[in-house]
Amino acid sequence: MNNHHFFATAPMGMELLLADELRGLGADDVKDGRAGASFSADLETAYRVCLWSRLANRILLKMGTFNAESPEQLYEGISEIDWAVMMLPDASLAVDFASSRSRITHTQYGAQKVKDAIVDQFRELCGIRPSVRLDRPDIRVNVYLDKDVASVSLDLSGESLHKRGYRLEGGIAPLKENLAAAVLLRAGWPQIAKAGGGLVDPMCGSGTLLVEAAWMAADIAPGLMRDYFGFQGWKHHRPDIWESLVQEAEERRTLGLANLPIITGYDLDRRAVHAALDNIDRAGMHGLIRVEKQEAKYARPDSSDGLLVVNPPYGERLGDEASLVGLYSDLGELLRNHFQGWKASVLTGNPEMAFKLGIRARKFYKLYNGALECKLFNFDIAPERFFTPHEDESGLSEEARKSKQLMRHALSMAKKLETGPGAEMFANRLRKNLKHLGKWARQNGITCYRLYDADLPEYAVAVDVYQSDKTWLHVQEYEAPSTIDPVKAEHRLTEALSVMPQVMEIPPEQLILKIRRKQKGSAQYEKLAEAEHFHQVEEGGCHLWVNFEDYLDTGLFLDHRPTRLMIQSLAKDKHFLNLFAYTGTASVHAAIGGASSTTSVDMSNTYTDWARRNLELNGIKGYHHELIQADCLTWLDGQLDGRSNPYDLIFLDPPTFSNSKRMGSAFDIQRDHVDILRKATRLLTPDGLLIFSTNFRKFKLDMDSLEGLFVEDISAKTIPKDYERNPRIHYCWIIKKAAH
Repeated sequence: MNNHHFFATAPMGMELLLADELRGLGADDVKDGRAGASFSADLETAYRVCLWSRLANRILLKMGTFNAESPEQLYEGISEIDWAVMMLPDASLAVDFASSRSRITHTQYGAQKVKDAIVDQFRELCGIRPSVRLDRPDIRVNVYLDKDVASVSLDLSGESLHKRGYRLEGGIAPLKENLAAAVLLRAGWPQIAKAGGGLVDPMCGSGTLLVEAAWMAADIAPGLMRDYFGFQGWKHHRPDIWESLVQEAEERRTLGLANLPIITGYDLDRRAVHAALDNIDRAGMHGLIRVEKQEAKYARPDSSDGLLVVNPPYGERLGDEASLVGLYSDLGELLRNHFQGWKASVLTGNPEMAFKLGIRARKFYKLYNGALECKLFNFDIAPERFFTPHEDESGLSEEARKSKQLMRHALSMAKKLETGPGAEMFANRLRKNLKHLGKWARQNGITCYRLYDADLPEYAVAVDVYQSDKTWLHVQEYEAPSTIDPVKAEHRLTEALSVMPQVMEIPPEQLILKIRRKQKGSAQYEKLAEAEHFHQVEEGGCHLWVNFEDYLDTGLFLDHRPTRLMIQSLAKDKHFLNLFAYTGTASVHAAIGGASSTTSVDMSNTYTDWARRNLELNGIKGYHHELIQADCLTWLDGQLDGRSNPYDLIFLDPPTFSNSKRMGSAFDIQRDHVDILRKATRLLTPDGLLIFSTNFRKFKLDMDSLEGLFVEDISAKTIPKDYERNPRIHYCWIIKKAAH
């Protein structure tokens, strides 16, 4: 059979799933697009898609395209199609017309011109004209006008394929059947069912998720109950092919029903329970799906593992947001206490409420329930994923508490659409940077980078992207000068925060705000919180732990990325010393680069332990990789007997200032840098190399006092592309012993 070209429509957010489904049904040349996917197929495959697609709304057979800049051109273009080969003269007809970015904007008028052209062609040809019938016509024509180009298709589905034929009553806020199917596919239900796992919906409403889950598990074609398709009135319809596919589907249903897992629904609303039972009976599932009138918190598993799937109220249509806090908290308690070992999927139009569950999501997806954007959160119900939503607030620093308050306010602004033109300006800059820097990062294998750094003076924040198991945004607010009204500064900050999750397409809980103030002494190293949530990131083949919440910095200085990669390239067969080692990231790079040994010195027990974890994460262990908790200045003094471990490569990145009680005296980088450089270079082998860096912006290297050393300024080479707007983020030099 010859292949035809088709477009399958579906709600936004399902395009990739739909494309995979089409390939599985035998379609060729599948390409996902906006709100659907194109494909080519023979007639049998097109029928199979109509019968078996769980996700598509309509299957459109493409008939042609033409320019239609005016109603007259539209009429002429439709008239040039030979409709007599498509339909009988006395057939009923309906026209769907949509327009985008075109001169013809009135869709009813456009549909009328299309209908007139078809009807006039038949009247002139045989004196008989088709009748118009909006409900279940013999032929449904679809015309989509985009940029004044009309695409004409025949709708083989006739009416949306989400109408399976079993739903009698929708309930208060029903899910469409294909959205329910998308939720189950994203949740991994087919694999869970195949392995014998059960399914529970504790707020089942009219039972759509229950029926769709049962039909998936029992291998029942979603179109098998339908008694109407658009191709049935088409002159090229092949009833023999269709009847063969239906017979095959009926045989598969008989076999599949024998292996149906346990599926249970609960709902407190008596009317919803009756509607669900009616729909279940209509779907041919009588006695195979259990539904109980019961509050969600009393739901219980019927098997050792499975999937709990739920579409709880959003606060948009069903009750106010305040009443949802308890509902989502109860749902989280139910999952943690009774469904350990299971998977869970929660579809919500109020994504910040997912935080109330107290379980860290494994993955999330964007889907649309009608016009409402929703998020589907997938969870593994395991103790290591549990947290108490506000357990750490009592231990937060004042800055951390203020950050959380601002985040909540920002999310409230976004939800109520209270952001102004300034927020949109910020969002546009963020999108522009994301397009430019995101492409650069992907091309260079960079997973953590600075996306925005006070590009717009009014929005004085730094925004860093971290790709871990999911995308995180680490946001730091720069302290506004005293001349700026603090109320205005806070409003701008909340505006910026309100649009970041939307632009980055992440849930709000993956955005961490730090309010950066000028730090004194060791304040920058003090804890802001006690969350202890570490995330693994990758850089140059090295795996590193970062923490977004507990400290002002994350454990990975992104501006030093080129310097670390330089160390990695220079380290082969070298003995490497890392002074003021912080979390040991440079030591990891050196070891991965083939260093013979690494020595990492830092005064902080916290950072020494962090460095140990970073080394172990990369399989770097043993006495060749030494971690020393000590004051670097005191440790250096102890190495100057001329007999201690000479190093081929040293990295020295001291703090700008420190007056820690554990140090013998206060340290000031401008005042003391000559002394520390002299001491460090004495530990170099004759051909050794020292890389010295500082982020003190007013720093001046005292070249006159470094006589006898070769010094090369490499600052420009070590400023990465994502910091080009701020090239004074640090200074860096290579220092060697002068040749004699």
